[in-house]
Amino acid sequence: MFLNPAENQFILRKKISFKHAAFVVVPVPYEKTTSYGQGTKYGPAAVIDASYQLELWDEETKAETWKKGIFTTQPVDSALPEKKFFPHLEKSVGALIAATAAIPFFIGGEHSVTQALLPPFIRRHKNLSVLHFDAHADLRPSYQGSAHSHASAVYPASRTNRVVQIGIRSVGADERQFHNAGNVITHLMHENLDFKKLERDILRELTDTVYLTIDVDGFDPAVMPGTGTPQPGGFMWYEALSLFKAVCKKKRVVGVDLVEVSPQKGSNITELNAAKLIYRLMGYLS
Repeated sequence: MFLNPAENQFILRKKISFKHAAFVVVPVPYEKTTSYGQGTKYGPAAVIDASYQLELWDEETKAETWKKGIFTTQPVDSALPEKKFFPHLEKSVGALIAATAAIPFFIGGEHSVTQALLPPFIRRHKNLSVLHFDAHADLRPSYQGSAHSHASAVYPASRTNRVVQIGIRSVGADERQFHNAGNVITHLMHENLDFKKLERDILRELTDTVYLTIDVDGFDPAVMPGTGTPQPGGFMWYEALSLFKAVCKKKRVVGVDLVEVSPQKGSNITELNAAKLIYRLMGYLS
């Protein structure tokens, strides 16, 4: 469904130029710090392959979102060493958002990539806030010797910008001081099962301009089983969609990343659901 990066052509043989697309999909197959299950480097390709199985007419939005224009770039070079990769990705993202008005969707890869994705948006958009959908707080200043760990994904942004966290079901002893402190508002999952109230809360807490970072383990493992560090509980499909729709409709969402898809042998549930989620979010933002 997304453009084939190799052929630069839409599945329906309808060519779309980069500058005329409403959405740009950027694969970021980076994986260096995964600490349990591995395979996130295969996530972007799996999600893009799965997207070809989607129906182009969206049954909820009642629209063929692809007609707005979806362009998929070549994958970001993720073979670079850590010290070179993050500046490279940040520079690439800065150039991308300067060159197009399209809303970018970044597909990871491990969650550490968000550290490089966010700074160009923070510089470009005054008073940007981050909606962080995840099972884990990801607020460690560093983890296992790396400040660029997947467990530190939103820590740098939280030092300067409002970060609203939902779906959280795991907070480490070394990061608990950062949750619900400073710029961070953490909605622990077990304390926020009234989803209508949660929706009202996050809409109040987010600024008008929002970046959305989605770790698929924010969902219940029944929805997204293919991920490296699953946690019990989490959002079911329609619970999450309701919140995402409200944010997309009532805030200005300027960028989205979806990370931590780790394809499982013998199952394509996670990559297919992730592809449908991306397409649905594009529909909400159309």
